[in-house]
Amino acid sequence: MSEVKRGYVRPLDVRHGRVDLTHGAGGRAMAQLIEELFAAAFDNEFLRQGNDGALLPVPDGGRLVMAADAHVVSPLFFPGGDIGCLSVHGTINDVAVMGAKPLWLSASFILEEGFPLADLARIVDSMAAAAKDAGVPIVTGDTKVVEQGKGDGVFIATTGVGVVPAGVDLAGDRARPGDKILVSGTLGDHGMAIMAERESLGFSAPIRSDTAALHGLVEALLASGAEVRALRDPTRGGLATTLNEIARQSKVGMMLEEKALPVNPEVAAACEFLGLDPLYVANEGKLAVIVAPADAERALAALRAHPLGARAALVGSVHADPQHFVQMTTAFGGRRIVDWLTGEQLPRIC
Repeated sequence: MSEVKRGYVRPLDVRHGRVDLTHGAGGRAMAQLIEELFAAAFDNEFLRQGNDGALLPVPDGGRLVMAADAHVVSPLFFPGGDIGCLSVHGTINDVAVMGAKPLWLSASFILEEGFPLADLARIVDSMAAAAKDAGVPIVTGDTKVVEQGKGDGVFIATTGVGVVPAGVDLAGDRARPGDKILVSGTLGDHGMAIMAERESLGFSAPIRSDTAALHGLVEALLASGAEVRALRDPTRGGLATTLNEIARQSKVGMMLEEKALPVNPEVAAACEFLGLDPLYVANEGKLAVIVAPADAERALAALRAHPLGARAALVGSVHADPQHFVQMTTAFGGRRIVDWLTGEQLPRIC
């Protein structure tokens, strides 16, 4: 048998190996996992510093925005995406809807003992591709491993940092009576893609998640000159929850038009089959926009001119209401309250 050199470590067996407790113990195995998997995929000048944190340049002017998110989606892989790209897109979007240009991301992983390294590599590669496409590097992170049975494969926590240019002021308390409500595209795609995959429903028309980074769409919207009051990405709880949050913050009421709401036919059919309301189903690549009434058409045109906003629609308006209700005029001419969820329609979707 040939002599094994002192300190030699076999390359990480990504194809057949599995996560074990040594990968989170702070020793050689952990260093190897970080170097051969995470650092190789996320490589950039800040990550290469190799310190406990990244030393980052201070942007000139503007205000800093920081957003944190955690991702526990099940299943980990679904039509249109996976937990990796979702973790990048979701955090970029939380920064972008503040009117900020996303600059950097951090990523922390909680891995379950026994998780296949091949699946982890697939997730990491997806994150790296999403970050590269968005132009927002992952500059620091952390890894922990828990015993088998005490996790669910992999959880990812991300933080995003961005800068809001001078003159941009978007907030949930800025909606005013008369303002218009826009959405940048179809509702419920992500949540129904997760549900269909999780339950193996096998619809004839496949439903794909809409997960995407929205900062380019936000930039185009703000560049149009439209007076945008508030932006949100309607994730958990869907558009209904997002608008209830803004109505409460701004102390106003809202009225939606059911006929104007864009919903893909396959999503509408799946929701009807499962007894769900697409207004409450999560999106991961859509914007809810509150805009001054005089600028609604300009904002709508700016959204539609971007690939991610091609199916943007004006779906309602803001009005004075001391009860801060969100309501909807139905397709049959009636009216109903679009209230907060009392439970959870779709658990583990982001």
